[in-house]
Amino acid sequence: MRVSIIGAGYVGLVTGACLAEKGHRVVCVDLDAARVAQINRGESPIFERGLPALLARHAGQALSATTDLAAAVAETELTLIAVGTPFDGSAIDLRLIERATREVGEALRAKKSFHVVVVKSTVVPGTTDRVVLPILESASGKRAGVDFGLGMNPEFLTEGEAVGDFMEPDRIVIGAYDERAREALAALYACFPDAPVVFTNDSTAEMIKYASNALLATLISFSNELANLGAAVGEIDTVDVSRGLRTSRYLSTPLPDGTTREAPIVSFLLAGCGFGGSCLPKDVAALHAEGRRRGLPMAVLEAVLRVNAAQPEEVIRRLEKHFPNLAGVRVAVLGLAFRPDTDDVRESPAIPIVRALQTRGARLVAYDPAAAENAQRVFGESLELVDSLEKALVDADAAVLVTRWAEFDAVPELIARLNPRLLLVDGRRMLPKDRIARYEGIGT
Repeated sequence: MRVSIIGAGYVGLVTGACLAEKGHRVVCVDLDAARVAQINRGESPIFERGLPALLARHAGQALSATTDLAAAVAETELTLIAVGTPFDGSAIDLRLIERATREVGEALRAKKSFHVVVVKSTVVPGTTDRVVLPILESASGKRAGVDFGLGMNPEFLTEGEAVGDFMEPDRIVIGAYDERAREALAALYACFPDAPVVFTNDSTAEMIKYASNALLATLISFSNELANLGAAVGEIDTVDVSRGLRTSRYLSTPLPDGTTREAPIVSFLLAGCGFGGSCLPKDVAALHAEGRRRGLPMAVLEAVLRVNAAQPEEVIRRLEKHFPNLAGVRVAVLGLAFRPDTDDVRESPAIPIVRALQTRGARLVAYDPAAAENAQRVFGESLELVDSLEKALVDADAAVLVTRWAEFDAVPELIARLNPRLLLVDGRRMLPKDRIARYEGIGT
């Protein structure tokens, strides 16, 4: 199938590269001419495992990029809209969606053949049918379901694992306003014969996306709240509590050989310093705001956000148990990305942790294997960044582990060799506490 994707950001580019890998011909549209040129050279403008290899293999062949939206729509059968929908504090910002939709509609005005338009961006329920549809009809002079098709196809990609998530989907959700759009999306994803497919309407597809992220965020805040209570009671370790939960038959499956397989969702039942990124905070906040706008209090989601916002302070409290006055204390911050295997620092717990430590006068040094450049944009020259884990630890009085990078498995050995008196505050409960002389962790 010939596919155009509006937006060559994280979702759009991964989607385009993976669809090209599956045999479709894809053109990505972006306003950034430099990014377009980079993609056409087969170079990845974002840090995402597996993506550079796909771009190198397909750029200039099954995958191309352009700034010409009208030409891309004219040459393709189906358009995916994958532009950003940031949360402005009270609602998601639909300006990029509206602009892309209007331009797609204008391109459809000159197109004689039937074309399917699909929203892939994360939007609150009702947006595709109540916002996108009328803009498309007005700009094109055509009717949805008659002259063009309309659908909603949410993404379920985890940064750092996005290529694998797309190529081996746990589900494909297809929302459709009309039958021809439903058939086109079914044909687009026919190359994933083993994936369960949920066919529904546009608004339900939009809600499935939000419900999925809200569930994950709720599990994280639930785990953090219980971890904090366990630490206050004493003699309770949240890692053991998590293990006790995960072995229940609700969360694990017995195998014929006598072992058990845990459901992947149990990874969200681990306490830590909070969730971040471009999806969970934004999507939970947007869903909460939409409920409030409609007169529904959304008390559970409000609590999820409140617990998450307070969680970085748990790291500071554990530092202050050992250093009541942090002024002048050299603290190494290990990890700045919101999760491993990405360079994305958006809404990362590292940001409030660093700022709280700066406010208290701590002398900071930070290390992240991938996110240094993006972190520099956030903190400027106020945060010293080093290029190795060893350099971060060598002269530190304390270290705070914020991101679960595999490289940080070496921390206990490095501490023992470099600075055995260093205090480690494990904000992810990643490391074995019996291997570090001075250890504090969330939920201990």
